[in-house]
Amino acid sequence: MPLLGWSRLTLRSGALLPNSQTTIELMLAYPIDLTDDDGTVLVTAPDFPELTTFGDDQDEAVARAADALEEAIAARISHRQPIPTPSAGAVFATLPTLTAIKVLLHQRMNALGVNKAELARRLGWHLPQVDRALDINHRSRLDSMDAALGALDCRLTVETTTAA
Repeated sequence: MPLLGWSRLTLRSGALLPNSQTTIELMLAYPIDLTDDDGTVLVTAPDFPELTTFGDDQDEAVARAADALEEAIAARISHRQPIPTPSAGAVFATLPTLTAIKVLLHQRMNALGVNKAELARRLGWHLPQVDRALDINHRSRLDSMDAALGALDCRLTVETTTAA
């Protein structure tokens, strides 16, 4: 099932170079590979070698891939590992918007060398609040995510387009 439309989240920051903007973009979808495996569909992801799942058919496999992708991202955030930018592909597993925002927050923290304690200090939050902001399974409020990104000198913009 190819991705028919796409969405993109963009972080904009002028802090790194005066009078300029640094832009980080993240598509909400990662490519997956689907392979027939004795009547089921095996799913792997080139950007996440640790991701393997399956489905009875292609639709179920893609749905399970999205869940598996979130788990792989959660593990990488927990272990402070980098999360790759999506590569090219023909079939994609789409991330929920809130997960993509958390990925951007994680990437921005790593790029600036800001740890959770420093982010908590900048926000006037307790450490568990920062933990929840980075927890893929926690349904954070968007105003909290905006505040966290703002503390890292970023503004989040969301753009949605459809294929012609």
